[in-house]
Amino acid sequence: MQYKSTRDDSINVSASQAILKGLAPGGGLFVPESVPELGITLSELSGMDYKQTAYEVMKLFLTDFTEEELRGCIERAYDSKFDTDVIAPLVKAGGAYYLELFHGKTIAFKDMALSILPHLLTTSAKKNGIKDEIVILTATSGDTGKAALAGFADVPGTRILVFYPKGGVSPVQELQMVTQKGGNVRVVGVNGNFDDCQSAVKRIFEDESFASFMKEKGFVFSSANSINIGRLVPQIVYYVYAVAQLFKEGYIEEGDKVNITVLTGNFGNILAAYYAKRMGLPIGKLICASNENKVLFDFFESGVYDRNREFILTTSPSMDILISSNLERLIYHIAGDDAKKTAELMTSLKTGGKYEITADMKARLEDFTGEYASMEETGAKIKSLYEDTGYIIDTHTAVAGFAYDKYVKETGDKTKTVIASTASPYKFMKSVLTAIDPSYAGKADLDLADDLSKLSGVDIPAAISEIRDAKVLHDRVYDKEKLDEAVRDFLS
Repeated sequence: MQYKSTRDDSINVSASQAILKGLAPGGGLFVPESVPELGITLSELSGMDYKQTAYEVMKLFLTDFTEEELRGCIERAYDSKFDTDVIAPLVKAGGAYYLELFHGKTIAFKDMALSILPHLLTTSAKKNGIKDEIVILTATSGDTGKAALAGFADVPGTRILVFYPKGGVSPVQELQMVTQKGGNVRVVGVNGNFDDCQSAVKRIFEDESFASFMKEKGFVFSSANSINIGRLVPQIVYYVYAVAQLFKEGYIEEGDKVNITVLTGNFGNILAAYYAKRMGLPIGKLICASNENKVLFDFFESGVYDRNREFILTTSPSMDILISSNLERLIYHIAGDDAKKTAELMTSLKTGGKYEITADMKARLEDFTGEYASMEETGAKIKSLYEDTGYIIDTHTAVAGFAYDKYVKETGDKTKTVIASTASPYKFMKSVLTAIDPSYAGKADLDLADDLSKLSGVDIPAAISEIRDAKVLHDRVYDKEKLDEAVRDFLS
């Protein structure tokens, strides 16, 4: 399996090389030359645990890894860091099946891929004879940062620098990052929004003068963002696992379809479900859920992607994004794997902040439908689901839950549906609890942990206990125009 660039047909690399590079030369994203067939039945998959499922899926994409190498990466990733042996449990509530992807070390779905990425990356470096120190440069809207920091902390041969929007993440998300220990880590707050952070990372990756500086110092860049194919491939696994579990429990039979609802900011999580469908998993509709920064909802409605709009800070901050980087991979596929057309559209986005796809491309979006939820609707979903079932979800999952309800109401489609539950409610305690009862509004976030535990019947996770009295270790804040300087400072 080779990997191509979404913007340049001449680029052709192995899986390990794509993981190492993160971003293709010229700013494109790496995509598999073809999407492999799953080649295994639901009946066979239903007898496998998460690690076994991961191997069956990932071996099809990471074909230059030996069986020993890949199984070793999987074993080291999905271990006692997760608070359940199941890794990704399915919970039936409110007429849908919530796929809990937050049982890892940082209680967010990013752990599912970022627990394995450091192992894939260091294995890739050995395979390709890389002697330089790997520098992970990444931007976060809240969850990727902590998960990447936790994954790479003190990993030999690596350093990691994370940019996050100062004031644009939840108090818990910020505390998780700025208290991160490790001799090879740094966290930088940015006076700007997530798109500013993400654009800076891309700009630095493409800067030739920076490349010379890196070479001189003995460093090489890579990325832990979802633009890295080493992040995307592990995300495919949990959709395969979820559908197999529905089959195992008798909720679906051979031939039945399953819809997938995914709250979407940078588009990587739902793109993984799209790849799972193309592999042959019996997925029907892919319901793309947005918050009030509904750039993706508008795109699926009109075929026009336009980031020229007000940026809104919401109660689901990890989705407060106007440039969805992974959408480029979908654009490439619906353009018929046309790198020239993709490059043209991405140039339009960079220069004018918008682009419009052709009628033929729009017709190829039939797998998708878009919905969105306001902050009021998000809170109402948390409250109603708790009152009806006793199950408590976070604000991001509530966006997806409301979108699913709205989709069913509009279409009457009663297909069994998996909703990606991407963060523990403990990560957004104030927003969650005040949605249920406004009287909680007067308490500080971390003081609400005991209340949430009592209400939900779920023990306070270690990720919250650890930060209650943790010391702040990272207090640097840079203007968005000076992030190149932040990187140079870190490496010097």
